[in-house]
Amino acid sequence: MGLFGKQLANVVEWEEFREDSIFFKWANNEIKKGSRLILRPGQDAIFLSNGKIEGIFKEDGEYDIETQIIPFLSTLKGFKFGFNSGMRAEVLFVNTKQFQCKWGTKNPINLPTNQLPGGMPIRANGAFSFKVNDYIALIDQVAGVKSNYVVEDVKGRIMASLDQLLMKWISKEAKDYFNLMANAADISKGIQNDLDMEVQKLGMTITDFSIMSVSYPDSVQKMLEKNAAQSMVGDMDRYQRVAMTDAMASGRLSGGGAATDMAGMMFGMQMANQMMNTMGGNGQNNSQQNGNAINSNSAGSVPNFCPNCGTKTNGANFCANC
Repeated sequence: MGLFGKQLANVVEWEEFREDSIFFKWANNEIKKGSRLILRPGQDAIFLSNGKIEGIFKEDGEYDIETQIIPFLSTLKGFKFGFNSGMRAEVLFVNTKQFQCKWGTKNPINLPTNQLPGGMPIRANGAFSFKVNDYIALIDQVAGVKSNYVVEDVKGRIMASLDQLLMKWISKEAKDYFNLMANAADISKGIQNDLDMEVQKLGMTITDFSIMSVSYPDSVQKMLEKNAAQSMVGDMDRYQRVAMTDAMASGRLSGGGAATDMAGMMFGMQMANQMMNTMGGNGQNNSQQNGNAINSNSAGSVPNFCPNCGTKTNGANFCANC
């Protein structure tokens, strides 16, 4: 039994698969005659010999290693299983899914601004996605020295440089520190490019990076809300007049009883007062002009003869005889 026990077939698979695992190394280095490879959806299998990639298999399913795998290996395609020997090879399983992570600043980021001499501390949060795209780099930099690698390992590396990248790209792209979300897309794009260069060394790529929200200190937030309220008050009178006009034109104020009639009357009186105020200045000017014209006409219309006795006046305003 001892001799034939070594010849028992084994199964090459990622048995304890975890959704957050990026790759997994098959532990038994000796693949025996009659062994099978089981490849599940979302997994790639990389056969290695002495650290060199022999073949990559991506189609999920179950394979006979001797007849369906070995003929496609680069340098091991002529391997023949002996009676008491197996094939020594490593199998690296890679999770091909796109991983998604949430991020948030651990400490406030202090942005320099003239409005606040000490700078303005902000916090931000969002999400990013990544996936494996370079198996050679993955093996050289990570899988060659680690037996397993999970999402938290990558996230920790990204978070270590994220605060500096936020400061860098906010300074470049933000036009208003008090409204950073207006430029969130440009800031996110710059950060994604820099992070992608960082994780390329690990054989991965950043497929997406986004900023979901930016929070300010309570004092700054209250100031922003106050400024927004004051800007609305400046146009409140105009807003009320336009709203009343729209309501009357659409008929929403018609047939509403005493309250509706009162609202219409008040609005009409308000419009009349505004018209009178506008016309007031012009009315005074017209009255002055008319008065001057009357005076000038009166001064220039002295009669030559008295209308009572007919005596010549000689330009006098009053008759000497009468």
